[in-house]
Amino acid sequence: MSPTSFTLHDGTSIPWLAWGNATGTTKERALDDGKIALDAGIRHIDTAQNYQTEVQTGQSIQKAGLEKSAVYVTSKCMSLKSTVTHSWAPVPLEDVRASIQGSLDKLGFVPDLYLIHNPFVAPRGEGNLKKLWKIFEELKDEGKLKSIGVSNFRPQDIEAILDGARYKPVVNQIEFHPYTLAHLEPLLELQAKHGILIESYGGLTPILRHPTGGPLKQVLERIALRLTHKYGEGIDQAAVLLLWLKAQRAVAVTASGNPERIGKLAKVYQSEWELDPEEVEEISRVGKTIHYRHYRIHMEEDFPIPDLPQQ
Repeated sequence: MSPTSFTLHDGTSIPWLAWGNATGTTKERALDDGKIALDAGIRHIDTAQNYQTEVQTGQSIQKAGLEKSAVYVTSKCMSLKSTVTHSWAPVPLEDVRASIQGSLDKLGFVPDLYLIHNPFVAPRGEGNLKKLWKIFEELKDEGKLKSIGVSNFRPQDIEAILDGARYKPVVNQIEFHPYTLAHLEPLLELQAKHGILIESYGGLTPILRHPTGGPLKQVLERIALRLTHKYGEGIDQAAVLLLWLKAQRAVAVTASGNPERIGKLAKVYQSEWELDPEEVEEISRVGKTIHYRHYRIHMEEDFPIPDLPQQ
C-alpha cells in the first residue's frame, strides 16, 4: 500500500497531504469545511495565525468526533501585512512567546508542527532571525512546541538559522510546483543536505493559476488519461500534480471549499496511485523550461529568479 505519511528528521510522521484553511471559502467556512475534509478521510489541517482560523481548526476536529491525536495540525507564527504599504510588520522578539501562546490558546492544544511563516516575522537586523529560531528551540525544549519548521525561507534564511542551531527545521513550506523548480534548485539542494522536507502550497498553480497551463498542460492531460485507464478511476490533472508532489517527498497543502473536490483530494491521499518514474522526470524537466510563481512577495526578494519565459 502506498504510504500516507513521510517521516521527518525528528522522528515524527507527517501526513503527505493537508487541507488548508487560508483563503476564500475555506477561510470563511473553516469549521464546516474542516469537518468535511476530516469526514472524507484527510488527517492533516494547515492553519496559521494570520488566517484567523485557528479556533475553527480545533472546533472542526471536535465536530468531526475525532480525538486530536488522530489529526495532524500545522500552524504558523505570522507577521501582519500592511494593506497600505504591502510590507511585512515584524513580531518584536519580546512578544514572540505571547504570540505563540495565543496560537495554542485558540487551537486548544499544542500543534504537531509550528512554523515561522516567513523570514520577515523577525525584525530586520543582524542576527534577529537566528534569535527568533532560538526562541522556537526553547519552546520546544519546554514542551510548548513539538516539531518546528519554517515557511517561505530562501537559502540565506535557512543558513542564518542553521548557524549554531540545536534543532534544524523539519520542513520549509513554500510555493512549490514544477514551474518553480528552476528558481528553487539552490534551496532544494540545501534542504536535501540537511534533511529539511519540502511542504508545498500552491502546488496546483500550473493548472489553476497559470493563464494557459503552459508547456505542462498536454503532459498532464496525457498522464491523467493513462492513469485513468490503468486504475479504472477518473484521474484528473490535479491528481497528477499531487502525485508528482508525493514523488518529490513534498507534503501537499491544498485547499477547497467544494465537498466534491475535497472528496477527490481525500481519494488521492488514500489511494495507491503512483506515477511512473519516467513521468515524474518528464514533469520536472518540462516544468524547468519556464518560471512562473503566483505568490511572488515571499520568495523573490534577494533571491534572483532564473532568466526563463513565463509561458
